[in-house]
Amino acid sequence: MRALIKTTIALAGLAALSACGGGASEDSTGAAPSEAAVEPSVEVAFADVTGDPAAGEGAFGQCRACHSLADDGPGVGPTLYGVVGRPAGSVAGYNYSEANGSADVVWTDEVLFEYLGDPSGFLPGTRMMIPGIDDAQRRADLIAFLEANAAE
Repeated sequence: MRALIKTTIALAGLAALSACGGGASEDSTGAAPSEAAVEPSVEVAFADVTGDPAAGEGAFGQCRACHSLADDGPGVGPTLYGVVGRPAGSVAGYNYSEANGSADVVWTDEVLFEYLGDPSGFLPGTRMMIPGIDDAQRRADLIAFLEANAAE
């Protein structure tokens, strides 16, 4: 008997929702949509954003755990002193992964922008421990900070 009561209450609730528009949504023509609206993914290039060195200082906080801007050699990660324009795997005394050490890459603004979005996707085998910086503006700000503070 309890199951019958619960079923009756559930069906009554569904009927009430349907009557007040709680069912499938309709557009202004009264037709139900065939699919949910999906926002298209937008690729952002480095040229589409302007980096702010002051804002990039905040982004560098995450890097500071492993990297420095000093020209005194590597720490946990290679120094980022002068990284923009430098070939990958070229900091003396740093033990690079095979991927970084043999990469035929120069760290231009554009390359850094792409790399910082997905380090292991850009350079499989890298030991870079971050999953990437999704926010394009934050990446551009970080690169601007690295350029502005290359001689810190």
